[in-house]
Amino acid sequence: MMGNMNKMMKQVQKMQADMAKMQEEVALKTVEGTAGGGVIKVVANGKQEVLSVEIKPEAVDPDDVEMLQDMILAAVNDALRKSQEMVAQEMGKITGGLKIPGLF
Repeated sequence: MMGNMNKMMKQVQKMQADMAKMQEEVALKTVEGTAGGGVIKVVANGKQEVLSVEIKPEAVDPDDVEMLQDMILAAVNDALRKSQEMVAQEMGKITGGLKIPGLF
């Protein structure tokens, strides 16, 4: 009985170490969200931080600022969604697809 408990604790410790390493790695990985056919580009990392926003000149219409705002929001949300998917995919490699509430 004690041997099984020790084995399980070692597995938990390995999973914790793997998750810490994965968190460091996804913080360095980036994803790109776009809107307006690519005239707005947002880059985010695996920590769901927006790293850059690129707006091509043809996206700017002074008479339609709301459209620009909507495209920026769409691109940011696209990048953050892709970032979350990337983290979930990496987490699945560690947990074998097991969903652990509160981790990500």
